[in-house]
Amino acid sequence: MSMSEPKDGKSPSSMIDERIAELGDWRGEMLSRLRALIKQAVPEVIEEWKWRGVPVWYHDGMICTGETYKAAVKMTFAKGAALDDPSGLFNASLDGNTRRAIDFHEGAKFDEEALKALVRAAVTLNASRGRG
Repeated sequence: MSMSEPKDGKSPSSMIDERIAELGDWRGEMLSRLRALIKQAVPEVIEEWKWRGVPVWYHDGMICTGETYKAAVKMTFAKGAALDDPSGLFNASLDGNTRRAIDFHEGAKFDEEALKALVRAAVTLNASRGRG
């Protein structure tokens, strides 16, 4: 994809591996855990590395990003406003028209099955719209 940065021959997945390792703290552990849940929910997910170092997951269009900040790991769903969130996972970017996000803080407990359901719902929405 043209929006991806030069990878010096590295795959997006290996760049994400490096980011997790270089964080070296709870944020790396959280990003790794979220990534594993995404892959469990959508085994054929495509990983990309964009915007100077943001992991992005795709299936029939963008599903979500995994941004790391000092106090949070933020999972932003590209079309989150159109998704049902019965477990109330979304806790950030609630006022936008399209995106919704979940901020995970150190030691955060959350419903992993609900998160996987949200990821699958995003994939279903992407497929139903037939575009990215």
